Amino acid sequence: MNKAATARETGAGQPVGEAHAHESAHLHVAGAAQYVDDLPELAGTLHVALGLATRAHARVTAVDLTAVRSAPDVVDVLTAADIPGLNDCGPVIKDDPILATDLVQFYGQPLFAVAATNREAARHAAVRAKVTYEELPAILTAEAADAAGSHVLPTVEMARGDAANALAGSAHRITGEVALGGQDHFYLEGQVSYAVPCEDHTIHVWCSTQHPTEMQHAVAHALGWASHQVSVECRRMGGGFGGKESQSAQFACIAALLAVKTCRPVKIRLDRDDDMEITGKRHDFRYRYEAGCDEHGRLTGLKLHLASRCGFSADLSGPVNDRALFHADNAYFLGDVALTSVRGKTHTVSNTAFRGFGGPQGMFAIENVMDDLARLTGRDPLDVRYANFYDPDPARGRNETHYGMVIEDFILHPLVAALEKDCDYRARRAAIAQFNATSQIIKRGLALTPVKFGISFTATFFNQAGALVHVYSDGTVLVNHGGTEMGQGLYTKVRQIVATELGVPIASVRLSATDTSKVPNTSATAASAGTDLNGKAAQQAAAAIRARLATLFAELKGVPAESVTFAGGEVMSGAERMTFADLVHKAYFARVKLWESGFYKTPKIHYDAKTRRGRPFFYFAYGAAASEVAIDTLTGETRVLRADIRHDVGRSINPAIDLGQIEGGYVQGLGWLTSEELWWRPDGRLMTHAPSTYKIPTGYDCPPVFNVAFHENENVEDSIHKSKAVGEPPLMLALSAFFAIKDAVGAVAPGQPVRLDAPATPESVRRAINALRHGDAA
Repeated sequence: MNKAATARETGAGQPVGEAHAHESAHLHVAGAAQYVDDLPELAGTLHVALGLATRAHARVTAVDLTAVRSAPDVVDVLTAADIPGLNDCGPVIKDDPILATDLVQFYGQPLFAVAATNREAARHAAVRAKVTYEELPAILTAEAADAAGSHVLPTVEMARGDAANALAGSAHRITGEVALGGQDHFYLEGQVSYAVPCEDHTIHVWCSTQHPTEMQHAVAHALGWASHQVSVECRRMGGGFGGKESQSAQFACIAALLAVKTCRPVKIRLDRDDDMEITGKRHDFRYRYEAGCDEHGRLTGLKLHLASRCGFSADLSGPVNDRALFHADNAYFLGDVALTSVRGKTHTVSNTAFRGFGGPQGMFAIENVMDDLARLTGRDPLDVRYANFYDPDPARGRNETHYGMVIEDFILHPLVAALEKDCDYRARRAAIAQFNATSQIIKRGLALTPVKFGISFTATFFNQAGALVHVYSDGTVLVNHGGTEMGQGLYTKVRQIVATELGVPIASVRLSATDTSKVPNTSATAASAGTDLNGKAAQQAAAAIRARLATLFAELKGVPAESVTFAGGEVMSGAERMTFADLVHKAYFARVKLWESGFYKTPKIHYDAKTRRGRPFFYFAYGAAASEVAIDTLTGETRVLRADIRHDVGRSINPAIDLGQIEGGYVQGLGWLTSEELWWRPDGRLMTHAPSTYKIPTGYDCPPVFNVAFHENENVEDSIHKSKAVGEPPLMLALSAFFAIKDAVGAVAPGQPVRLDAPATPESVRRAINALRHGDAA
């Protein structure tokens, strides 16, 4: 495995740009990193299990909890009737009950919560309830919801030009349908909250969450309290991927409600099966499209219908589906286009945020169209992609998105060209064609796909962050900010940023747990914006402290304040120098303020939801990947043989962490598109609710040849140290693997249209091959 470009130095001794280890790596490998379930339990702690519905859609006619309450070691039972405040934890629309009342809307929906002196007692008691149902018709799939007109939110249309006329005048036309599955977050640490009642009607909640402020609000609303009575803390999560942005609220609320009801500490930790049944997934989509192109494969018109399975409540389906529309272009100019987004209401768990937040689903659709156009015109798929790229020259009129944002930094032409050369794309395509011509059972495929991903929350108000920086009198630094750490390295990067700003070694800076009682009104750590937002806020605070220290140094040494520099743990101006610690010590006695708050809001962004026009993103992150695969046409098994990636991270703050994000994102995307199949029984029960039936990628699935390089570039916008976000964009690099599999399937019947549904499991691959051999790609 080749590593990416080495660290780029930004100055002698400056931590930004260096490949530092994750700030908790030494704790991870020693088993000493404390997660919520590792915290010492206070005396009297109760443990919670949930009673779950066993129908997908039904009225609850009777609930008998007598046997539950009388079970050994049970202390209390919580039902919807016991909630003093709002029985709802929906993040946008209040349609998501904490505990169901008289209506069940998915199989596995929580009906009640049992608190016992130990976890096993609570779990055994929870299954003793007697519930009587009146079954109602259930809608379980996106197709069924679309056909029935069952919507959790209104349908949204986005258009430019005249797609119908453009299609009518196109030299070539295709129509098609394709299905794209969802994905479980499968974080290593499941949903967990630990609530402790405190004095004077207050409560502290430790919660594994990406959004402590939203947890604070949800708990306060459920209790009927004000926000200042609730504090929520999160030092780290064992993975999140979007699954702990809104979905953690239900469990924080249940723990808090029982803690207040019993006046005892309460912990709820879901086991894997319950977690997968109760919590939402990546939205699965069904697409219908009609596209036209010229003889070069350049798109001349497009109609695209995107129908998603949202589940029983809105959750974050509105912005997820909006982002799918924003990214329905991926890297391609859509001139005459009509997009329709249907947000289907189904009697399944409510789907939610997942790495990419709808962007991958939008990209999948247009990449499928590009692939089909290549087959239609007989051109190489990469050449068709090149032909449809945005053109950075405004004079040619192909640099504005279908939602009205002018693209000012389109770098995919040189990035893709460099990858094409580095991975020897053309020669390998020829070699694969020669191999396939003589191999009857094993077929190979190769695809190179681009990524253009918008960075910012599309809800503009979330693009803000606060931070606190404290410099202690011994010269050490403590930082607190509103972002949360889920293994992605946010704390490490913020640590580097502050150390660079103050010119101190990275070991002198420590971060404390994210806590709503320290930095208020925080945004979720999501949208790949954690470092962009919190890093800028922390930098601003550190810069203010540095300016005050520079003024003091100038007074002490008789030098101009603007000549003072901070680096390597020293403060200097010409021949005058002093250690940072000594200067801070003097500053304390000189009564100089040694702490500061910082605040940052992303500039330039705006979006009008009524006109569907604006600039929702501060900038774009770019990348491309080439994947080579082999398939067994008899069994449908697939193997990724090689992956070459070139990714744009701007000026990397930490190359080691960015490299890990790129590699991990690709492999997680590979799982989504090839092996992670969610399957429900006809009665609505999710059957893939454990690793025995739900297949995430393993080390064995990692390509044996895996080359990753950074594309030399810096952000054109004033982002933190000219870096670019790297959390979500790499996941979409795995689209290359899926379309390589589709390429290999197409080798069974060259020149024929191919329909391959995702994930490309062996069953899906075999269905596609059978359809080709029988002359029907549908």
